[in-house]
Amino acid sequence: MDHEVRITLRLPADLHAWLTTQAKSARRSLNSEILHRLEAERGTPVTDDESP
Repeated sequence: MDHEVRITLRLPADLHAWLTTQAKSARRSLNSEILHRLEAERGTPVTDDESP
């Protein structure tokens, strides 16, 4: 398993609300949604292991 790093991230309230809505629609946690989007943008093959 890859080493994970914990960070504090400040987001504008409207971006946070939008990401939360997107995560709920995809049945992912907010963290998983952010990772999913970052990995997709980076070009990493996206797996959906954390979705139910």
